[in-house]
Amino acid sequence: MNKQAEESGEALIDVRDVHYAIGTHTVFSGLNVRVAQGSITAIMGPSGTGKTTLLRLIMGQVRPQSGQVRVFGQDVPSLARTELYALRQRVGMLFQNGALLTGMSVFDNVAFPVREHARLPEAVLRELVLMKLQAVGLRGAAGLMPSELSGGMARRVALARAIVMDPEVLLYDEPFVGLDPISKGVILRLIQSLNRAMKITSVLVSHDVTEISRIADQTYLIAGGKVVAEGSPAALEQDGTAVVKQFISGAPDGPVPFHYPAGDYFTQLLQR
Repeated sequence: MNKQAEESGEALIDVRDVHYAIGTHTVFSGLNVRVAQGSITAIMGPSGTGKTTLLRLIMGQVRPQSGQVRVFGQDVPSLARTELYALRQRVGMLFQNGALLTGMSVFDNVAFPVREHARLPEAVLRELVLMKLQAVGLRGAAGLMPSELSGGMARRVALARAIVMDPEVLLYDEPFVGLDPISKGVILRLIQSLNRAMKITSVLVSHDVTEISRIADQTYLIAGGKVVAEGSPAALEQDGTAVVKQFISGAPDGPVPFHYPAGDYFTQLLQR
């Protein structure tokens, strides 16, 4: 975070009144999210509400039609390409399903960002990679290929790759999808321990209420293009708003519809 931002007490990530649409489809219509330094912040919501899109806005992959997206005190949409790339080197990303490079070993997957952005002697690179694999409990798997890993192991290798550059912020896109209860517990513990040991600020995108409630400091629930509830996981559980109750309880009926907006069903069926 730059000195001016630190002195003003500005949030590490600050999304203000963001409006974003894809064609005629509105994704956000006045979204506000603030992430405090050193916190674990969860972004929750039903499928299709733009949770992953929010991460793309934070990383500058897409730009809002209006509003502000500030990271480390910098206005992301206005950054030049070199400035944006410099910002991204301070951020680690755990992609959905790991996104490991299938033609590379575990070791080379973790080493990949370092080889792209730094020029370290091979001996130093080896120590660094093994240290990060040790942190996620997979130093012994360094020589394996991604096809030889279980789903939980692949996610942990992806996490080692995400932290190999010692980022200040870690973004997790659905880190618990497809994992068994034991693997989920391992990932949860790793998120917490990394946050403490490396003083990382974590942002988790997820719809897993139970897991998020165990580790998040702050939670945002997004629906209808806006934040409909925010606070600690315990506070959200006590929220009486219909949309919050529906999401927390997993009820099929409520203000969040199951069907994507469409015209009259029978009229469409009878069209020739």
